[in-house]
Amino acid sequence: MKAITVEPKKPGTATFMDVPEPDIHQGSILVEAVAVGVCGTDVEISEGKYGWAPSGERFLILGHESLGRVIDPGPTGGFKKGDLVVGIVRRPDPVPCPNCAVGEWDMCSNGLYTERGIKEIHGFMSERWRIEPEFAIKVNPSLGILGVLLEPSTVVAKALEQIIFIGRRSYWEPKTILVTGAGPIGLLGALFAKMFGLEVHVLDRAEIGIKPELVRELGATYHSGSVKDIGFRPDTILECTGVGAVIGDCIEQIGANGILALAGIGHGGANRSAALADMASATVLSNIVIFGSVNANKRHWYKAGQWLAKADRAWLSKLITRIEKPENFMSALRRTPEDIKVVIQFSDI
Repeated sequence: MKAITVEPKKPGTATFMDVPEPDIHQGSILVEAVAVGVCGTDVEISEGKYGWAPSGERFLILGHESLGRVIDPGPTGGFKKGDLVVGIVRRPDPVPCPNCAVGEWDMCSNGLYTERGIKEIHGFMSERWRIEPEFAIKVNPSLGILGVLLEPSTVVAKALEQIIFIGRRSYWEPKTILVTGAGPIGLLGALFAKMFGLEVHVLDRAEIGIKPELVRELGATYHSGSVKDIGFRPDTILECTGVGAVIGDCIEQIGANGILALAGIGHGGANRSAALADMASATVLSNIVIFGSVNANKRHWYKAGQWLAKADRAWLSKLITRIEKPENFMSALRRTPEDIKVVIQFSDI
């Protein structure tokens, strides 16, 4: 079979090549790939910035945003031929740490976890893949190819769950949320926040195009300027850009007792101790909570699947702005300003 592979930490090595069929030890459920979403992580791995091949192997099969159709459900039951499924990305560490031991592998404390398509386990950008029953999630068949959006939805589900937990520290009735960044995570965050009944605002650099249109179709408000210019102090902020200046503005703009969830990963930036001290003062004096959220455990996958199934299909379909064939994977890895979610489609739904 063919797969999209890369030699980790070696730029320019991504290729569409023949690889062995997936081994039974990788999971008892055999799946035919339907589609795989492309995200910034895949791009950075292909650029040689990080990534880890399975032990004893030279290459890593890319892809962690999966959607597939069960070919062989294996002997355990619970799945049947033809089921649409996605694969959970992270696996608990072998020690395990206390968090992994209780199924909270997204909160792994010793860093020995592994991840499909990222760290030491092959991903889903292959014509067929295997999955363990406990790490397979059924997708509502009415979603069709939109089921490929489940993995990014889990990131949002976890962040919103954490916001709710933290909000219980005091009397707190949030009415407004600001989402910074109108990529897949940001737009899905706006969608789910709208489902919660919040007044939703989204800020992004784009002034025209599909992103403002999608936000307005949700009944939310779109902003393209600075966080400081939005004209109100949000109760909570879901920060999806990872940009230092935006994060700093969020800390200054958020309302008293607000909660700032950091879901974007940035790089670099100058360490301005005076500015950090000012932001820390604002955090202390206004009882602000700032937390980071990454990955998701099985509970979040289940919740995200429920929320995604309730969403408007016409709106969701507009998040997928480009579909490429596997042999055109390099085009899929090159993002354009018009892209929201690019998908590599392996087979018909």
